[in-house]
Amino acid sequence: MTSPPPSGGTAPGDGRSGAPAPGDGHYGEDLFAPEHPRETERIDAAALVFDPVTTRRLRALGVGPGSRCLDVGAGTGTVTRWLLEEAGVDEVIALDRDTAQLGAPASPRLRVITADLTDESLRPGGFDLIHARFVLMHLPQRRRLITRLAGWLDPGGLLVLGDALEVPDTLDSSSAYRRTMDAMWRALRSTIGTDISTVPAYPHFLREEGLRDVAAELCCPPLVAGGPLARFWSETWTRMRPALEETGLVDAAAVDEALAYLDSPRLAELGPGMLLSWGRRN
Repeated sequence: MTSPPPSGGTAPGDGRSGAPAPGDGHYGEDLFAPEHPRETERIDAAALVFDPVTTRRLRALGVGPGSRCLDVGAGTGTVTRWLLEEAGVDEVIALDRDTAQLGAPASPRLRVITADLTDESLRPGGFDLIHARFVLMHLPQRRRLITRLAGWLDPGGLLVLGDALEVPDTLDSSSAYRRTMDAMWRALRSTIGTDISTVPAYPHFLREEGLRDVAAELCCPPLVAGGPLARFWSETWTRMRPALEETGLVDAAAVDEALAYLDSPRLAELGPGMLLSWGRRN
């Protein structure tokens, strides 16, 4: 779990314009290796903030007993466990390129698949719910993958996609915070191909796949000093520091200032949020 000013020629918050071509690296290999001693803590900090948003929406959509679910990019398994323990679904398949953070399956209703979503040979079956959060934004093939995920839905099944979206302050193009956030999106794109510019189009993509009851919601949780979201961005920027400075949008002093700001009572930002989009197979 993962989200752009005149100085760099990038339109605020779009994560794409004026940026280099997308890189061909991989999340978990070229950035954010799962074996890093603080990676689980970083992911769980974001989960602490976004899990309540995700689970509230899943419950409202009727996910519960009788459902067979696919949790794509399961990470440390927080949503997987909620589906099993709180929603009481019949079965969850937790899919990720690296499933070490999930541990051994603790329930006979849980099956763990270590695989890459882009692997064309992957055939996990049909599902009543497919959930993917902070996954597609990191994959250049995202539009084709939405088609693929929609094709795995059983009749009446739900596809729920969550990815990062920014609502940046257009009056701020020069603060250390803004420049560091811009540098992050640029570095993510040039390294592993991350692009959040198409996230607002997800409802249209779901409609194009023939899904019904398509809708979306945007949640931007409070970004408060010392809070879990501030800790997530602080750890993310710290881990990406060389890549941030390589963009030319920030230097070491700017990154230091941005990190200090995240831990300061002066912090006053609408941080990147999550757009949840969903639709149901006929």
